[in-house]
Amino acid sequence: MNNMNKRERLKQKIESHLRHTARQLVKFDTLEETLNYLMDSFWMEFTCDFVAILLKSDNLLVPKAWKGETRQVETALYFQVPSESKLLQEALWGPNGSIGEGEEEFHMALEAENLSTWFTVPLKEREKTFGLCIIGFRNFVPLILEAETYFVEFGRDVAVAIGLAKEKERQKRKIKGMEWLRENIFPGSSIEQMVEKIVDRAVKGTMAQSACVYLYDDQHFRFTYQPPSFGLETFREHLIMDENSTIMTLFPYLELAGGTELTVPLVVNLKTIGVLHVSGKENGYFTEEDLDLLEFLSLHVSTLIENARLYQNEIESRSRLQRIMYHQQELMKKAIEEESLGQMTKTVNSLFGCSILLLDRFIRPISHCFLHGEEDMLNPILQAVKEHEMKIATLRSKELWLALPGNEEPTLGIWPVTGVGQSLGYFVVISRPELWDSVNRLTINNAISLFANEFIKQKLVLDAKEQVKESFINQLFSHQVEDLNQIVQYASLTHWNIMDPHRVAVLSMTLPEKQGDHLHLIDREETKSKLWDQIKFKISSEYTNMMTSRKGDEFILISPLTNETKGTEPYWKRVFGSLKKITHSVNPSIQIYIGVGGKTNRIEDYNDSYKQAVQTNNLVRHRFVKTGVALFEELESYTMLHQINDMSSIRLFVKKKLSPLLHFDGNGADLFHTLRVYLERNGNIKETSDALFIHRSTLLYRLDKIRDLLQIDLNDSDQRFNLMLAYKLFDLHRFTLPQIR
Repeated sequence: MNNMNKRERLKQKIESHLRHTARQLVKFDTLEETLNYLMDSFWMEFTCDFVAILLKSDNLLVPKAWKGETRQVETALYFQVPSESKLLQEALWGPNGSIGEGEEEFHMALEAENLSTWFTVPLKEREKTFGLCIIGFRNFVPLILEAETYFVEFGRDVAVAIGLAKEKERQKRKIKGMEWLRENIFPGSSIEQMVEKIVDRAVKGTMAQSACVYLYDDQHFRFTYQPPSFGLETFREHLIMDENSTIMTLFPYLELAGGTELTVPLVVNLKTIGVLHVSGKENGYFTEEDLDLLEFLSLHVSTLIENARLYQNEIESRSRLQRIMYHQQELMKKAIEEESLGQMTKTVNSLFGCSILLLDRFIRPISHCFLHGEEDMLNPILQAVKEHEMKIATLRSKELWLALPGNEEPTLGIWPVTGVGQSLGYFVVISRPELWDSVNRLTINNAISLFANEFIKQKLVLDAKEQVKESFINQLFSHQVEDLNQIVQYASLTHWNIMDPHRVAVLSMTLPEKQGDHLHLIDREETKSKLWDQIKFKISSEYTNMMTSRKGDEFILISPLTNETKGTEPYWKRVFGSLKKITHSVNPSIQIYIGVGGKTNRIEDYNDSYKQAVQTNNLVRHRFVKTGVALFEELESYTMLHQINDMSSIRLFVKKKLSPLLHFDGNGADLFHTLRVYLERNGNIKETSDALFIHRSTLLYRLDKIRDLLQIDLNDSDQRFNLMLAYKLFDLHRFTLPQIR
């Protein structure tokens, strides 16, 4: 009975002590005071050997205060514990209590302290768990298990007191934070000054080793490091946000305590403008209190940082616009003063601060201005341009970015220079795409417009010169020269010694026929004009003393005989081969033909040489397609036929000899072609059938039909001569089958 009374009195004493302690705890303003009073009360009342309070930080139990001789409680009782662990839910007694999942480290730590008896008090109020209190004895002490209810209830009271103490501390920190903001952060401060104060406060408030601010660049989808930072850690300049990443990917401890780093977003009007990041906690891991501090800083400085950034951007934009306007005026001035494209390129170089290259419409360099250290970039640029020539030629408005040889990142920007509906050239910069914002693009469009105007001015001058030259050529090639003095005067102005012996050559080209392409005459003419421009450029660089012009569909080449030192035929074959490479690079299906007239000894001979070149060109297109070039003087019988000037007699002769074949009800064109091949093969049946890819019997049938239609003997040499003469005249004068039908 006495033992029962003793147990009851002890239970009442414990209950009374716990109630008194709970009432006292709510009076303290700080967590430290609350925890110290709690330990002292247990230490004095229960004469225990060990008291410790562990507070929960995320999934970690962290020793916050302890009393008694201990070995390594600061590290031994620092461990992870699941939220559903009995340590945080119930009062436990030891060492004979059951060990729940995840509690092994806890029991091992208490055994290491040589505690014979211990019990825990969970500090929990409703759904909020703060941690637990441990009371231990080195000697065995019988525990009153019936008092467990008192301790659980007391744990709730302690949890309330801890919550109140934390809230009071939070309010105090806010007050101090507001005072700090008032004393250190001023509206109108530069963004660098603000960031310096913020990272300093973040480091000192969280005991971190390093801190920095990243601001979000929504144009390039990345976080950009904003100096200055605090500490020795080196921070990356850019953190890229791609389609597969989030802020959590870049900052794993975003608004999450319990790690070796901690990050909070800087938010303005529900938009993330950046982050405040700390790392390297001096004493373990960042806590909820550290997170509260950073969130407080974020709440009050985000708007100030954004305003400072916008203000700085405004100042930079204004300064840049002023600089751009100055350079634009300089560029306009140079264009008005008719400065060269080279001078304009230098001005644009100073405007953008990067290497500039200007190309003509055939993607050849016109002018350039390179930065110091990039002077040797011309050849790599031209190599990259050559590799993407077809893609560049299709540019109309948007720019194209290419990588230089040996690089993966695009650093070569190409803009088309267009005017009057056609490509005039290309503007090239060595830079990075992300540097070209809307202001730069607007500026470059203005610069390109000025370049386009300059191109057009130069083109008008060249076109005017070409028109004068064509007029001069028309006079030179007329049947009777009307104003000899004017021709000599023009030749003198162009430094052309017209009195020296020359040869006139006519160049023609045929484009591949596509289905429906015969209707696009304008496109075909534009293609020919572009090819002719390239050919003229090639001739001006390789054959400097050769004159070029155009007469309708005929492209005229006038070359002095001094160029033929190694022979007339080798020289013109070399010219043909050189020009053929140009057309082949554009389209291998394009064919060119060159007919070369006789030499001139006086001005009146140019008309004859031109006519000879025209007729020779006709023959090349019909008879010498494979060679592509022929000299009038080497055509032998054609040279004599050229002297026949009575066109009506010629047409009548050809029609009389060959038209019956075309009136055949069957395929008269086949008979026309068969007879030509038969005559060219000297009447050899086997060679003719092989050349026509027909059977011998088919050939013999056709020859019989030809004899019947023409009423001639094909074995008669005179008859065969007349037929061959008709074919030569047909080719020489470029007759068509309907003309002789």
